[in-house]
Parts: sequence; C-alpha cells; structure tokens
Amino acid sequence: MPDETNSAPSTPAAPSTPAAPSKFSAAPTPTPVTVLGLGAMGQALAGAFLAAGHPTTIWNRSAGKGDDLVARGATRAASAADAVRAGEVVVVCVVDYDASQAVLEPLAADLSGRVLVNVTSDSPERAREAAKWAAGHGIAYLDGAVMIPTVMVGTPEALLFYSGDEAAYKKHEALLRSLGGQSAYVGADHGLAAVYDLSMLDFFWTSMAGLVHGYALAAKDGVPASALAPFLQSHFSLIALLIGETATEVDAGAYPGEQANLAVELEGVEHILHAAERRGLDVSVLRGVRDVAKRAVDLGHGGDSWTATVEGVRNPRA
Repeated sequence: MPDETNSAPSTPAAPSTPAAPSKFSAAPTPTPVTVLGLGAMGQALAGAFLAAGHPTTIWNRSAGKGDDLVARGATRAASAADAVRAGEVVVVCVVDYDASQAVLEPLAADLSGRVLVNVTSDSPERAREAAKWAAGHGIAYLDGAVMIPTVMVGTPEALLFYSGDEAAYKKHEALLRSLGGQSAYVGADHGLAAVYDLSMLDFFWTSMAGLVHGYALAAKDGVPASALAPFLQSHFSLIALLIGETATEVDAGAYPGEQANLAVELEGVEHILHAAERRGLDVSVLRGVRDVAKRAVDLGHGGDSWTATVEGVRNPRA
C-alpha cells in the first residue's frame, strides 16, 4: 500500500490460502463488532456476525432498517458515534466511498485505536485515499471486497478479499472468516482488494456478455437457450483448465502458438461476427474482440496463442 508518506504502492502479495471448511466452522472468540450501513449487504454481514456469536452493534443513516437483526440479538445504536464506540472492529458497507467518507469523517476520534474494515465497492485509488485518511487518524484500516451475493454471506464457500494492515487482518482473521470461508488477504497495498474485485468482475461481465450473445445467436436459427446450455456447461470446463495456463503465459510474456495460433483463431472470430451481423444482432462486443485480436496480430503476434491478445489490450493505440 502507499505508506503515510504517499509512496508508490508496494508489490502485490500472493493471496493468503483460504482456510479449510473445518477451520471455518470452528467457533471464533467473540469480538464486539459494529456494522455501519444496513443495505441488503450490510444486513447480511451483520447477520453473519450474529450467527457466529459476535456481539453486534448496528447503525444506519436512515431509520427503519435492522429490526430483524435486533430481534436476533443485535444492538441498534442511537448514533454512529455510539455504534463505533461499541465495537472493537467497525465494518462499513454503503453505496460508495463518497458515502463512506461522509459517515466516517465525523467519527475519526471515535475510530482511533480501532480496526476499520471498509467493504464498500469503489476503485483502488479511492481505497488508497481512504487508507491515507485512516493512517492520519491512527486508525488501523483494511479495505475489502465482497465477491458473492447476500445469500452466500457467512457460508464456507463465500469469497471476500482484504488488503491493507496485515497485523489487523491476522488479529481479526477469525472474525472476518465468519463472513466467508474463502476469505483471502491479498497484500499490504490497500488498493489490492479492489484490484482483485474489478479484475474478477471484468471476467464475469465479459463472460456473461458472451453467454447471452451466444444464446441470442442460437435463437436466431431456432435453437432455444435451454438446448444450448448443457453443452456450454460442458464447454466451460475447458475455460476452467485454461485459466491457470493463461495466467502463466501472461505473467511470462510468452505465448506459444504451436497448437493454435492467433492469426487462425482471428479468422474464426470473423466468421462468428459475420454470422451475427447477418442475423441482425448487435456485434459491438464481438467487434471489440476482433479488433483487440487484430491489433495483437499487427504487433507481430500472429503466430502466438490467443493469450497474446493481452498485448492488444495493453496497447490500445498501437
């Protein structure tokens, strides 16, 4: 992370290995925890803390939320300051960092000496700014990213990323794992949780775009999505196998293309694009795939594997 002198971010650390379900299921020592923000995700987080046996205090900017949590044993604080003073760890989950800073700014003195965990979604830059603010007020700070829907919060399969103050994470790891058994600490740079978040969502949303486009293409010739789905599920196992191999090639900057080279694969993309155009479909995403691959070929990677398209992504003006 950038230190308090605003130096450049440190080299990303490898994520910590998630605990096995048996460790997840072990009862942690109860830790008083406060949740600021009771949207759907904030309520799910508070509920998971309660289920794990942690004394939980809640607060929301607008009234009328959290009755179910109170019925389950949570304490509703009269003010944000009261809520903060009740918790050893304070978790904030609101709409964005403008909202979180509006909540936290008046609470700096109350937060001093506590651990602040911000799982509000935003950019790595905003996370680093928040970390600098926290350091200036003597607040141990972790930035986090919740990678699962509310219904999965508190389960062994739930994935959350944390970055920032490693000592704070280690001290409260059991508490944080009550939110998800696949919780991972990814490094001291406070922006890294957001980097992991954005990168994974980048993959998710572009993959979903391809999924619905494939369904739309098939439907134009009378094939329902439900008929195609089983074959796509089977095909996805290939993608799962390629994830690690592609990562190795990207990190090494070497893209062996003996089995299938980019120039040939690019022709296949052109065929799909033309078929979609003839069927009156939007092809903006496919055109983008084609353009990035063509740029990589123009950069001299025609004989390399499809992974070389990363060079087209990295050099948008080439």
